Amino acid sequence: MGTGERVSVDCFPPPQMADRMVSLGRKKVSMDAWTTFALAILAGAFIAIGAEFYTLVVTGSVLGFGMTKLVGGLVFCVGLILVVIAGAELFTGNNLILMAWFSGKATLLQVLRNWALVYAGNLVGSLAAALIMYYAGQWAFADYGVGATALNIASAKVNITFTQGLARGIMCNALVCLAVWLCMSGRTTTDKILAIVFPITAFVASGFEHSVANMYFIPMGILLNGNAEVMAVAGKAAGDLANLNYLGLLRNLLPVTIGNVFGGGFMVAVVYWLIYLRPREGAVKPVGGRTRAPLGRALENHPN
Repeated sequence: MGTGERVSVDCFPPPQMADRMVSLGRKKVSMDAWTTFALAILAGAFIAIGAEFYTLVVTGSVLGFGMTKLVGGLVFCVGLILVVIAGAELFTGNNLILMAWFSGKATLLQVLRNWALVYAGNLVGSLAAALIMYYAGQWAFADYGVGATALNIASAKVNITFTQGLARGIMCNALVCLAVWLCMSGRTTTDKILAIVFPITAFVASGFEHSVANMYFIPMGILLNGNAEVMAVAGKAAGDLANLNYLGLLRNLLPVTIGNVFGGGFMVAVVYWLIYLRPREGAVKPVGGRTRAPLGRALENHPN
């Protein structure tokens, strides 16, 4: 470091966060298919770790409904922390790539290609994690209490209505993408972890629906469906679990995924694009891009 060179510890202000998100989106859509898919498998596994941790921690809790959900939400955060810090491709977070498309830095085909590859990879990673956890036998902990919790979570998810799945999916990914958006302000690992914790805890504690997390929660319940010990502890009979199958998984993922795309892609990505990156009067037009106001002018007018 040269003499007199300064290192800033201040967070990036929102206009610069928007530019950083566009740049990141451009890099994401430019990755080759194998790298994208492999990183997506990791993300599915990372979110599954958070879901597994949640299931374990809330089992047998005597803290009361709200506090149990709060603690469960806090431990679930490990999933997105691993995605952001370790590096992985998560479908819900990648809904923010819409900012790159609206800025002319990515095509719609590139965005859809990324989403398809990442969604498929997330599914593979989540299912693999569910199989590993099933054969690990962790569900027998606490006298089959962990398995009973997993079964009840999955059963509840496959029995929500389309409207509930859509609305909960919207709220979930608005918070997930806000967490990722806040990470764009951070300069250190600590900054990013702190940015993740509160929005993710809020979505989990509130019972909102995350498509990738459900790729673990529901298959784990399906694997345990029919296990006599687990069903007895869960207080479930065979008739209570009629919807707990892979058709039930699809019925959950359809509205939840649509909701996730709207909540993250439009309520966060498009809104912040309109605020900070939309073309303005007197804007300059970069070569090959859309018109927009110079960043310096936006920063001058921003209170930060």
